[in-house]
This record gives sequence, structure tokens and C-alpha cells, in this order.
Amino acid sequence: MKYIVLLYAAEGAWPPEEHKAALSESVQLCHKLHANGQYISAAPLEPPEVAKCVRVRDGKTAVFDGPFVETKEQLGGYFLIEANDIDEAISVAAEIPGARRGTAEIRPLLPLPDGLTLP
Repeated sequence: MKYIVLLYAAEGAWPPEEHKAALSESVQLCHKLHANGQYISAAPLEPPEVAKCVRVRDGKTAVFDGPFVETKEQLGGYFLIEANDIDEAISVAAEIPGARRGTAEIRPLLPLPDGLTLP
């Protein structure tokens, strides 16, 4: 089953040198997951200040700067993984450095209905 692990942390939670080390550790974890057949994708995200939010209402598109929801923690990156069950996904999330300074939210991907496929 596919799971996405969304990583959130408060702004400034990672001092620059520690963030650099955590990114290196995350890349090593990606290589480990790849060797185990669990890696699909992972990436850090640019800060919320460069984000755009799009909303379509009544056929009209509106674009807003930054994240729409005000929160203390910001979405900072993700891991898309294969895991046998939620417990295995939790084990992977616990290895992600971002979970040490923030929150790792785990969600299973919803399977598409029969007849629908993605490229």
C-alpha cells in the first residue's frame, strides 16, 4: 500500500547547520528505502512565502500568496513510500529526521475506482 508522510515543523525549528545534516540523513534514508523496495518519491519544499494557492469558484480562478491556512507548523516536505501496513509506515516515519523537530503526518493513498488509472 502507498502512504504519504507529510512533514511539518515550526518556522526556524532547524538551525541551518542542523538542517543541512538532516537533509543529508534524509537522502541516506531514501537510499535505504529504495534498497528495501519502499521508496517512491521524497522532496523538501520551498518555504510558504513562495507558495501560491488556487481556488476555483463558479468557474473563476483566484490565486493567493502563501498557504491559506494559518498554522504554527509549515509543510516542509514529503516522503511517498510503499509499506505493508500503517505500522510499517509509522516505523519509516519515525526514521525521518523531520519527525524529531516537527510532526510527520501519515496518510494512505486512496485507491482509484476500477477503470481509472494514472500514467
